[in-house]
Amino acid sequence: MHSYTNNNLFIEALKKGAPKAYTFLVDTYHQKLCVYAYGLIHDHDTAEDIVQNVFLKTWTNREKLKTDLSINSYLYKSVYNEFIDQYRKQKKIFPLDKKYIDTILTFVEDDDTSFDKLIADVKQEIQNLPKKCKETFLLSKEEGLTNIEIAEYKNVSLKTVEAHMTKAFSILRLKVGLKMNSILFLLYGGNNGALRKS
Repeated sequence: MHSYTNNNLFIEALKKGAPKAYTFLVDTYHQKLCVYAYGLIHDHDTAEDIVQNVFLKTWTNREKLKTDLSINSYLYKSVYNEFIDQYRKQKKIFPLDKKYIDTILTFVEDDDTSFDKLIADVKQEIQNLPKKCKETFLLSKEEGLTNIEIAEYKNVSLKTVEAHMTKAFSILRLKVGLKMNSILFLLYGGNNGALRKS
């Protein structure tokens, strides 16, 4: 795969219709954009459709791209706009969701390294949580269980579950900072208790 380390040269190649530039675009951003889109729409097929639409529109309108454009910001904004269009068609948008979607957008506009590092840092800190905290946290976030369901499953009291969740959020907030809620929302979508705790 051709590697375009210079953003301006990459945009120029894209504008000229270089097949290698398009391949580089898809190979570099497909997975990241699908993760982002899924965090917004919570449906794998729709997320994939959104990303494919963004790539298609980017290629179709490539001659209009500005050479000094940040392709990273452009793509994430495009995915966001496609998502909003989908939501408007389905009349599903909720104020709480939009609040956190807007927050997510503010940090995904950073460069690739910054975005990837944020996601990697949160995943690592989740793995570093004390064992019982991590188990409880992942049951809540990955499996979507309520605190009551977790208490029944683990055969512990509801207060114990709540204590583990509170501790997990406290540790993550301390380690990751103010962007924690947005990153968790991106990773786990609606199963994000942080939205109700902040």
